Amino acid sequence: MTPTARLAASIDLLVAMEAAPRKPADAVANSFFRERRYIGGGDRRAISGLVWDIMRNWRRLGWWLEQNGGIANPRMLAGAQLVFDRTPMEKLVSIYGGGRFAAGALSEAEQAVLTALIGKELDCADMPRAVRLEVPDWLLPKLEETFGDSLESEIKAMADPASLDLRINMLRTTRSEAMHALAREGLHAEETKLSPWGLRLEGRQPVTASKPFRDGLVEIQDEGSQLVAAMAGVDPSMRVLDYCAGAGGKTLALAMMMENKGHIVACDVSVVRLEGAVKRLRRAGVHNVERHLLTEGDKWAKRRAASFDRVLVDAPCSGTGTWRRNPDARFRTTQVDLDELLVKQAAIMDRAAALVKPGGRMIYATCSLLRAENAGQVEQFIARHPDFRLVPSGSPALPDALREMSMISLTPARDETDGFFAAVLERQAPEA
Repeated sequence: MTPTARLAASIDLLVAMEAAPRKPADAVANSFFRERRYIGGGDRRAISGLVWDIMRNWRRLGWWLEQNGGIANPRMLAGAQLVFDRTPMEKLVSIYGGGRFAAGALSEAEQAVLTALIGKELDCADMPRAVRLEVPDWLLPKLEETFGDSLESEIKAMADPASLDLRINMLRTTRSEAMHALAREGLHAEETKLSPWGLRLEGRQPVTASKPFRDGLVEIQDEGSQLVAAMAGVDPSMRVLDYCAGAGGKTLALAMMMENKGHIVACDVSVVRLEGAVKRLRRAGVHNVERHLLTEGDKWAKRRAASFDRVLVDAPCSGTGTWRRNPDARFRTTQVDLDELLVKQAAIMDRAAALVKPGGRMIYATCSLLRAENAGQVEQFIARHPDFRLVPSGSPALPDALREMSMISLTPARDETDGFFAAVLERQAPEA
């Protein structure tokens, strides 16, 4: 594709994202490219790169456009991003251009707005703090509560593209063997700092097309997510419930820790997500997992009350910890959404708690950075359930610094992971 066609496609993708504000940007992009199979891999990467840069800089680009009399629509946001990328104005005018596969020539007014941005820096002292940090106004106080003086460094880290993390499958390989297998495919990985099973690659790499991935030697999983699974401290003798299993990422890690022994039940309310886990389980060679679809009025949980050694609750949340991967999520979640999530999380914890046997543990986890969804939920849960208490994980899979913690919070700037929270709650045996 020509630069003109790439720009036009980028603007079209932004328009498609604006038309589906409740749908994740990566899902919109997947549909967009699926409908345009003529767009090759290199062009897809270039188009996605520009669009994701715009999403990371959305509020600041919009602020600059409005300060100079422009409108923050996809067409002008793309132009502003290219100006801040130091694209010369003559080239910018030419790639808007005219013709069949072009975005349409810039008007004099549009050129004047974009010309006014030449030589400016994207960050500006006059910007409101929420704009400069690329967060919604209502969310800024909650992030300040979480991070205090480190907020700006954490937000900066969340603006950087995420690394590509893999978890080795110890049922089939070792970390050293997996690294060599990847290297033979031209994929050069380094060991992660915190997870004993993790490997890290920089940038976008074709891992899923590699033989080590197809053979089930590695799975794509952020290092923080691996550590959440490690918090469970499972062993081969246990009966384990992954209550919000989704497509099975943490289920696979639990099965590996249990050496494919014991019994794991992977539950979810989505049949699509559970079906999606089947292929991953087969590829990894896992056969100690049973799947169960949670439905309204289901008697399954009642019959299995107080029967699990471990219950992992990876609760639905705001996803603020995943902004490196999903920059659009910053502006898709509202205060109303958060309020609804808090109610849902509490209800899920209450239902899951009934499945933990005395002496067993519930591991509550989110990919959120907000105290209300994390420590706040744990405190309220303990108040409702005095038979539960926070205990150190003690999992040998965790680094020494985390092993004696009952609650962990992982952040992009400090830990170089996505934002994750996990707490270990043990159910006390009733007094005689």
